[in-house]
Amino acid sequence: MTKSADTDRTWHFDILLCDGFVLTELAAVLDPLRIANRSTAQPHYSWTYLSRDGGLRRNGAGIMVETQPVPEKPQADFLFVLGNSDPEHPDLSVAPVLRNYRYSGAKVFLLAEAAARFIQEEGAESGLDGAHATHWENSHLLREQHGVFNVGNTLVSDKGTIVTCAGMEATVDVVLALIGQHISSAVGVSVANVLLHDTVRDGSTLQPNMASQLPTTGDGGLDRCIRLMQDHIEDPLTIAALTETLGISPRSLERKFKSRLGCSPVTFYREIRLHRANNLLLNSSLSICEVGLACGFGSGFSNVYKSFFGKTPSALRRERAQAPLAD
Repeated sequence: MTKSADTDRTWHFDILLCDGFVLTELAAVLDPLRIANRSTAQPHYSWTYLSRDGGLRRNGAGIMVETQPVPEKPQADFLFVLGNSDPEHPDLSVAPVLRNYRYSGAKVFLLAEAAARFIQEEGAESGLDGAHATHWENSHLLREQHGVFNVGNTLVSDKGTIVTCAGMEATVDVVLALIGQHISSAVGVSVANVLLHDTVRDGSTLQPNMASQLPTTGDGGLDRCIRLMQDHIEDPLTIAALTETLGISPRSLERKFKSRLGCSPVTFYREIRLHRANNLLLNSSLSICEVGLACGFGSGFSNVYKSFFGKTPSALRRERAQAPLAD
């Protein structure tokens, strides 16, 4: 990309936070902008921290940010709404704010849980056709808890004035792409180099959990087996079914898991299902029984969960209710 005609102008970002905001996403927006300002002859970016009513907003690690109230008449070029450690947080419901910003001509970026709330509340009625994007954990929650299926597997879904995004580190890719569009691709690459971000991923890239190939373990058969396990959380496959699909013997599969991952296939499979259950317990209103069934456990779910995590599912939820901002 050659240098654009607008490189003498500046762009303003409003960044909307609520308590429990994701610190990774805040840094992923700010650091590329700060580095871009440092890398050019004049600053091109400015930003304002906002919240619904203004004042201090604290994330799960106790880091606080002073914010201004959301303006009645937005002047920003972009609004970034950050995700949150609690997908049900009421301050993630920002439909009137989105309407004001879109009316003012700003482009809105909804990250992770903010995207999931938009998809849940307005996605089907927003006039924006096609699948939206959110973090893969939120996709599972939307399907399990709300029966929402218009969620894609990509890092980003750009519908013009509304962009839904997986959030987390994908936020860096989004901001780097904007820098490349606003100033030049060379500046975008320079900022990425400072961040040690070796590749700016296209928004259509599949999220790692959804990709056709997992990060390799060095063994193609083992990678295929793990993928099958991830695809069959609610209805777990037997080891016999796995080995038949893979075309290897149970003994060979056992050796692969022990040598590469240090555990048996049965243990590994149970653990990824338990971790999925833990996510649903923390981030959904599904009953404990429903969580167990969604992760392939029958009536003994609470005992299996306690034997692994050292506490019952009900105890975890009580603790979570007492400390809602904990990560």
